Amino acid sequence: MRIVFVHGACVRDGAWWWSRVDALLAAGGTASVAARLPSCGELPDARRPAGLDDDVEEVRRVLRDAGPAILVGHSYGGVVATAAADAGDVRHLVYVSSFLPDVGESLADLGPTGPAPHLEFSPDGTFAARPELVPPLFLHDCGPAAVEGALARLVRQDAAVLTTPVRYAGWRSTPSTAVVCAGDRATPPEMQRAQAARAGRTVELATGHHPMLSHPDLLAALLQKIAAAHD
Repeated sequence: MRIVFVHGACVRDGAWWWSRVDALLAAGGTASVAARLPSCGELPDARRPAGLDDDVEEVRRVLRDAGPAILVGHSYGGVVATAAADAGDVRHLVYVSSFLPDVGESLADLGPTGPAPHLEFSPDGTFAARPELVPPLFLHDCGPAAVEGALARLVRQDAAVLTTPVRYAGWRSTPSTAVVCAGDRATPPEMQRAQAARAGRTVELATGHHPMLSHPDLLAALLQKIAAAHD
């Protein structure tokens, strides 16, 4: 069983974001791989601008090569994972502080109306997280090294990813677990719980938005349990 990770919006270097969990999983004998998202500029040969459909196709490619897999999406990555779960052999979907769109829904349909105050939109059609708000909202329970590494990996992304609807909803046919981060200051826990109602089960962690950085042991232990149940 392999874990396939999909990171969130406006960041690059997915392998770094998941590296702490990856190390713990590897020590327990579970392999993992982090997908790269074209819309975040992680595939230099991808068309520009790259959007949600490009991200979905890249995750599908990873899944086709992965064998039996648990697909884990964080934040925006949950939208990508939802739409990509029809490829390969996905045994379980895990959503971390994330969104579970239905067919025809986009990420923008699932949140509050109007742009989030921690995001900045540009006339060129891209958006980004406001760097000054990232530490207090997204990383408040992370150590200095994690905060520094995260800030160095912020990127702009095509805003169309927020309004593009998904064409497949993996949670409707694949077993799923939603991880609610109860201390999240960026995606309100009540919003997460509303989304989690679509999953097969819900697990709450007393962490901020990025448990893979702040408490990787909690997330790794959960993933190992899920993997063991599907062996």
